[in-house]
Amino acid sequence: MTQTTLEIWTDGACKGNPGPGGWGAYMVFGRHTRELYSGENPTTNNRMELQAVISALGKVNRPVPIIIHTDSSYVKNGITTWIHNWRRNHWKTSDKKPVKNADLWQTLDELTQQFEIEWRWVKGHAGDPGNEKADALANLGCEVALGKRPAQD
Repeated sequence: MTQTTLEIWTDGACKGNPGPGGWGAYMVFGRHTRELYSGENPTTNNRMELQAVISALGKVNRPVPIIIHTDSSYVKNGITTWIHNWRRNHWKTSDKKPVKNADLWQTLDELTQQFEIEWRWVKGHAGDPGNEKADALANLGCEVALGKRPAQD
């Protein structure tokens, strides 16, 4: 029996930084797809990048191998490298300042403990179909933040 991998593409967007922002996640498991998006106002691009991953992982209801594609170096480096020191330093940076977005990082840290995840950075706006889809969903999320459409999450 072959095990299927869940692939997730995530993206965040912000109209002004801070400003109205949105996040999007495109999930593919075998032949099944799912699209998620929502937004907040005010917020930042980095918060939306994190929220996209958190929201997608929150929809996974059983342990399966996961590949997360993100065009955010902030997310990829944060979760694979920086988080170890942040956790050890009680959510402070190396110069003893509070980690920005610590609330979201702590949520993401808890969620990732439940899964086997491979993190892949992809260049944004470079033709990767999953990334382009996540970007379009994040922009729909901006419309949610502006009250122009309901969330899909």
